[in-house]
Amino acid sequence: MTSFALKIIAVISMFCDHFGDAYLKHFSFLNLIGRCAFPIFAFQISEGFTHTKNVKKYFFRLGIFALISQIPFSLFMYKFFEDRFFSLNVFFTLFLGLLAIYLYDYINNLLNKFKQTNIKTENNENNENNNSKKYTLFNKIVGILVVLLIAFIAEILNTDYGAWGVILVFTFYVFRNHKILRILAFTLLVIIKYISSLIQTNFSIVYILMFLATLLPILFIDLYNGKQGKKVKYLLYLFYPVHLFLLYLLF
Repeated sequence: MTSFALKIIAVISMFCDHFGDAYLKHFSFLNLIGRCAFPIFAFQISEGFTHTKNVKKYFFRLGIFALISQIPFSLFMYKFFEDRFFSLNVFFTLFLGLLAIYLYDYINNLLNKFKQTNIKTENNENNENNNSKKYTLFNKIVGILVVLLIAFIAEILNTDYGAWGVILVFTFYVFRNHKILRILAFTLLVIIKYISSLIQTNFSIVYILMFLATLLPILFIDLYNGKQGKKVKYLLYLFYPVHLFLLYLLF
């Protein structure tokens, strides 16, 4: 399955979710279909960062569409979810997710250079190995703390999917080369997302279905073959604000 195919699945899923909100105005099977969208978009951000030739343009593109999408998003949320009117759209979450993995990667590369410089001054092989492990652990801890800080910022700014969304992008990036660990980490994050609601509602069937539906996209992600497919990125970017605005007008 190509990146293009994954994006189409995510876009259809997202439309079903928002159409259900606008047309039916209550929770339905359309919202269950919609649970597939964000995990796929989060995965695409991690893949995009890995393969992009210009990360600055990638940031710029996400930032511009975050700003463009905010008014249609706010209108949609005000009409159908008044209590969420002051939240920020999903592009802000994806932007912060990209920032998290960029800084994590940057910090690790920077500290690795520092590590190599310092280890070269050591003459004893055992000391070199010990210092290497020490620096590697230090790199990871610093990088993860930065990611958690950005996730906290997403939560404070009340972005769509908040801290959970940022951490999901980061998780897909960290385990991009490890399918089994990626599945396990994703499953754990979905459990964390829903466990409180499941317990509070005495394992309501609605939340059980939402939990299972949110797990579903990992099946599509694991079918990804690493190929881009058709290049229609701006069309897909534009779909988000346009469909929100049209649903706002129509319903």
